[in-house]
Amino acid sequence: MNEQDKVRIGTLPTGVQGLDAVLGGGLPEFSFNLIAGAPGSGKTTLAHQIMFANATVERPALYFTVLGEPALKMLRYQQQFQFFDAAKLSGAIRFVNLSETVLEKDLGAVLEEIVKEVEAVSPGVVVVDSFRTVVRKVQGAASAELELQGFVQRLALYLTSWQATTFLVGEYVEGEVRDNPIFTVADGLLWLSQSLERNSIVRKMQIMKLRGQESVPGLHTFRITEEGLQVFPRTFGLTGKKTPLPSARRLSTGVETLDEMLGGGIPEGDSVLVAGPSGTGKSVLATQFIAEGVRQGEPGIVAVFEERPLEYASRAQMFGMDLDAPQGNGLLEIIYLRPLDLSVDETLHEILKAVERIGAKRVVIDSLAGFEMALAPSFRQDFRESLYRMIGALTGVGVTVLSTIELSESFTDLLFSPHAISFLTDDILRFRYVEIEGQLRKVLVIVKMRGGDHSKDIREYTITPEGIAIGACLSGYWGLVTGIPRRMPVDESTR
Repeated sequence: MNEQDKVRIGTLPTGVQGLDAVLGGGLPEFSFNLIAGAPGSGKTTLAHQIMFANATVERPALYFTVLGEPALKMLRYQQQFQFFDAAKLSGAIRFVNLSETVLEKDLGAVLEEIVKEVEAVSPGVVVVDSFRTVVRKVQGAASAELELQGFVQRLALYLTSWQATTFLVGEYVEGEVRDNPIFTVADGLLWLSQSLERNSIVRKMQIMKLRGQESVPGLHTFRITEEGLQVFPRTFGLTGKKTPLPSARRLSTGVETLDEMLGGGIPEGDSVLVAGPSGTGKSVLATQFIAEGVRQGEPGIVAVFEERPLEYASRAQMFGMDLDAPQGNGLLEIIYLRPLDLSVDETLHEILKAVERIGAKRVVIDSLAGFEMALAPSFRQDFRESLYRMIGALTGVGVTVLSTIELSESFTDLLFSPHAISFLTDDILRFRYVEIEGQLRKVLVIVKMRGGDHSKDIREYTITPEGIAIGACLSGYWGLVTGIPRRMPVDESTR
């Protein structure tokens, strides 16, 4: 079949941030859909959000309630959300209570009542909530399955012929999906769930079925906020954008000697990991990197998990770096992300939106250990995969990312990073402590750099009131990487 011969299926916007992208562009127009999930997962709120986004006086919405919450009680709660528009209740949205019909009559009478209302207003959107109540009406009878299947098929055929986009809202568990006539007839199946792990609640959505267009597979995190539902697609930032061409430009770290060790600075678009134990100056270097970018007119983002923005800026002030002024003129945003049920997709969404807002060229994540602790327990299990997606999305838009990570120091081992995440980064800077002549001193080494050659020196550094200052190569010792080096023997013949 030629492309021009295909019937084009229109789409409706859901009014839910992120959901249209998951659906592949929106809801197929005139489709027959099921919004399913356990109690409290957000089904009714999602149905209302879609309804308010699409209802007009010319193509109104019909909302049928069946032995659930009365419309007045339901609206009392739904009006708390920003998508609620009271003006639409006077003509664009109509609520119809089917409770009495369901209790006293058969499914044929229920269908008749729906048909009568549809013919009266010719709606563009129809919602039946909760459809599970209608199902229970016939359960137990010998011919229950056939009767229910016939009812669903006639309802779907009738509403589609009236060019209405329909949503049946019902409480189901995953085991009920198989061999259920409702799921068979439905064009689309949106499955909502919420899981409790320890003290953390995570909400997820899956498009289990969608006829006529390609949706994004897998589970997508969502939140219910004052705006309503907000979906965070798991492919956010990884698709739909052109990858910038590789750049030969180098970015200064703000430490001149370190730039020389890096062969001129960090290659633009790289992901850099600064690893070391507590107190070695990882955050100081990260602050110098972002402050140097601001000084050169390059906007930056700092995502912090262990300090609040005010504290982070105050600490920078101690090293002579002003982060308050650039926040005021749009060159810098410090984002604090600390809910204990955070998802990686939500984190990435916040960072990428900030990158778009100010046109950021540099991003600091301080720190990955704090980021992991802020995640819900279920997301910590897939930390490496999640980190891979986040770093890939950020560097994919041409941003240079510097992440810090805390390591537990061992004086017999030189760990580069936990979780074997070093393969995710282009460049690795390793900070560590060494004991020399009864003193605890700091050294750094460039472990890895994909963008070219780099210094192999192990150099001592100090943290001064101006930031990190790097000294000469520690050439008189061997065993520095063990943390307990020894002086090299002096060759008397060379004296």
